[in-house]
Formats: sequence, C-alpha cells, structure tokens
Amino acid sequence: MSPEPTRLLFVCLGNICRSPAAEGIFLHLLGREGLEPAFVVDSAGTGSWHAGQPADRRMRSAAERRGIHLPSRARQIEAADLQRFDHILTMDEDNLAAVRALVIPQGPQPQARITPLLQYGRRGSPLEVPDPYYGGPDGFDHVLDLLDDACQGLLAALRPSGSERR
Repeated sequence: MSPEPTRLLFVCLGNICRSPAAEGIFLHLLGREGLEPAFVVDSAGTGSWHAGQPADRRMRSAAERRGIHLPSRARQIEAADLQRFDHILTMDEDNLAAVRALVIPQGPQPQARITPLLQYGRRGSPLEVPDPYYGGPDGFDHVLDLLDDACQGLLAALRPSGSERR
C-alpha cells in the first residue's frame, strides 16, 4: 500500500500570477523527477475576483518560455482547505495573514502547516514574492526565478523517503 500523497496549496492574492506559477513550477519539478504520484498540488487566491480565469497571460508567457505549463484556473481559498491540505504556502505577509484568519479560534485546528513559500528559498531570497501584476515584463521573470528556487527547496524538504533525485 503506497502512502497518501502530500497535499500542497500555493496561495497569493488573486490566484492569477504568483500562486499558479508556483503550482506550475512545482508540477514541472515533479514531472521531471517522476514524483507526480507523491503529491497533490493546487493553488488559490485570498480574493475571488478572478475565479475561473486562467493565469495572467504575461505569467503564462514567461513560464512557457521556460517550458513550464500553468494549468490552473483561479479560485478563492476556503476554510475547508485548512483541513484538505498538508501545507499551505503563501507568497507574502498579507496572504499569510489572510490564510491564518481562516482559522477559527474555537474550531478544529488546521491540518495544514501554513508558511511563507520563500522560507524554502536557498539563494538568500527576500521575505516576500513581489506581485508582478502592475509591473513590467521583467517582474514576471524575477518572480519565476524566486519561485523556482523556493520550489526546489520545498521539494528537497518534502521529498518522499526512498525517492532519490534523478
């Protein structure tokens, strides 16, 4: 009997730039190493205004130049996600606060470990992933660089025992 997959949820503000890019990068890393069955990966936003939309076209374009597909459609995080996922990884302090606000003080404690994604960065990453939405094209590439580094560190930290890096 194989172990249950580790469930990850990446969270940003609108779920059209940073969190779908983190999801796509992590899926890309899993595919490259043949680890897809060991993980369930999703993304969400703290806001609902982009629900149902694909990732921002500029982020999709920047990711595609790196061979990374962004498959998700935007959705808003909900309190039930705190129980459905093992790890909820946020992009900035506002996202972290919004996710933590979903915890009901007198209710069940979340199953998910709620942490900033960049804590897994290995190259002296900043504390927050900047939102590239209102910036220029270089911002998307910078965000992808930060997310790639953090996702590699995250995978190293969560790699299932017995699975060696290819």
